[in-house]
Amino acid sequence: MKTRERLRPVQNRLHHLLFCILVLLAIGACAPVQPPPSTSVKPIKTTSGVDFQDSTAVRARILNQYNEWQNTPYKMGGLNKRGVDCSGFVYLTFRSKLGCTVPRTTALQVKTGRKIARNNLRAGDLVFFQTGLFSSHVGIYMGDSTFLHASSSRGVILSSLKEKYWKKRFWTARRICI
Repeated sequence: MKTRERLRPVQNRLHHLLFCILVLLAIGACAPVQPPPSTSVKPIKTTSGVDFQDSTAVRARILNQYNEWQNTPYKMGGLNKRGVDCSGFVYLTFRSKLGCTVPRTTALQVKTGRKIARNNLRAGDLVFFQTGLFSSHVGIYMGDSTFLHASSSRGVILSSLKEKYWKKRFWTARRICI
C-alpha cells in the first residue's frame, strides 16, 4: 500500500507531462505551412542589368557563384566562405551576381515576389522545401530540375528536384526579381 502511495505523485507528473506534449503537438500541427497570399510583396527590380527573362545569362551568373562557393560548409547564420546558411547564400548570390537585394531570411524570402508553379520554373526562381515541422530550406533554381543551395550536411552544392528527398519536401517556388 505504501509503495502505491509513493508512486502516485510520479504518475501524476507523467500524466501532466504527456498532456503538455500532446497539446504542443496539436498546436504545431495546426500551424499554417504556407504564408497567406496577402503577405506577398511585389517582385524586386534588378539594378545590375541582368535580364531575368534570359535564363541562359541568369544560369551563367549562378554557375559562377557556385564555382566560387562550391563546398563552402553550412553554418547557421553564416554569411562568408567559412560558413553560410541557405537563406544567407541566396541573399549573397542575388546581391553579388544578380544585382537584386532580397530579404535575408527564408521566412521573408518566401513572402517576396510571386508564386510560381513548379512546371513554370526558370533560372533565378527560388525553390522552397519544408524540411521539418518548424523548418524550411531555400535554393536557387538553375533549370533542368537543378538548384543551387547551401545544404546543412554538404555545404554549397547543386541538387536535383527529382531526388527523392527534395521531391517529397518541395513546398513552393517564388519569382522575386524582374
